[in-house]
Amino acid sequence: MVRSRPVLVLNTGSSSIKYALYNFGKTVACVFQGIVEGIGTPKSSVRHRNLQVEKDVKLQDLLIEDHKAGLKKLVELSNLGEGPSAKLYAVGHRCVHGGTAIKEPALITDEVKSAIERFSSLAPLHNPPTLQGITVAQELFHCPQVAVFDTAFHTTLPPQAYMYALPYKLYEELGIRRYGFHGTSYLFLLTRASELLKKPKEELNIIFFHLGAGASMAVVKQGICIDTTMGVTPLEGLVMATRCGDVDPAVVEILETETGMKTADVSRMMNKESGLYGLCGDKDMRTIIQAAKDGSKRHGLALQVFVHRIRKYLGAYLVELGGEVDALVFSAGIGEASGYIRGMVCEGLERFGIQIDEQENKDGKIGVKEIQSKSSKIKVLVIPTDEELSIAQQTVEVVDSQ
Repeated sequence: MVRSRPVLVLNTGSSSIKYALYNFGKTVACVFQGIVEGIGTPKSSVRHRNLQVEKDVKLQDLLIEDHKAGLKKLVELSNLGEGPSAKLYAVGHRCVHGGTAIKEPALITDEVKSAIERFSSLAPLHNPPTLQGITVAQELFHCPQVAVFDTAFHTTLPPQAYMYALPYKLYEELGIRRYGFHGTSYLFLLTRASELLKKPKEELNIIFFHLGAGASMAVVKQGICIDTTMGVTPLEGLVMATRCGDVDPAVVEILETETGMKTADVSRMMNKESGLYGLCGDKDMRTIIQAAKDGSKRHGLALQVFVHRIRKYLGAYLVELGGEVDALVFSAGIGEASGYIRGMVCEGLERFGIQIDEQENKDGKIGVKEIQSKSSKIKVLVIPTDEELSIAQQTVEVVDSQ
């Protein structure tokens, strides 16, 4: 008889908890999923969906005082104290930054918690809430807890890809280097691509496009990540919903001198008020595309800047792979849903062996699909990502190995 192993996945933010429960038995099934938002405010809300009975619960205008109260609300709505989920096999935590200290998913110990805290300066918006979530989960759920790091997938980057041309002591003393993020998504996509292409991971050369509100790209050579667009924080690289991506760092000094802004103000602007939103006042790609089609020059400009940055990195990654590419893989909200953006990214690349089929690439056809034309030398895949499932799978692997 196959043992049932319920695994709870937690993604803890400063004022939110995103969660999902997966049951590992003969097959893997998602039992429920949801999000607690607005923690610490009188406008807290909960969206909870039981996938076994297709039942949705939405609660609004609550006062969920802290993360412990948020997790208790999760327990209440999901009946975690009853039935097959009463005893969790493990809890998996999404952790953004492990720095150079942790290169793979890890059973949470005092040493692991110390490492998460040590690198909080590199992810001040993410690591402290994660630590808080871990502490609360350890109080409520007496089972193994595992930290799964966004940076882990990118620890294979060679020095020439991760080093900044800054004084070397900044790397030695402060750990300032490129780390990369969205690693949990990339690991999931690499595994699915291997299955779809019927080729071992270690033989695959792939360029990945994780295009959502947060956007990045990564290039894998023979199954190993050799470069990615994000840096010491998720701000570097592509244009995103509200993040500017690559920008001349001298802009910071100019803004401080000319406007009186402080460094923290500039950082907030670059993270929260820039990107697509900064260029055109909108951050939903569907709205931007429609406005551009309707003649809005600023929305059209935002689209062009967004795609130009992607194509610039695509060209660099084609060079890094020497043109030997098995597939381009599009994923995340925009990458999965917008044939319009995929078409713009791949336009005019026939001489590089990349050509998409317009019919296969149409919007609205959500799910795994191949969208390259018959004459394309390089496959172009759309693969929906599932970061929560990836965290759950990695959590089980860690606990099973103990």
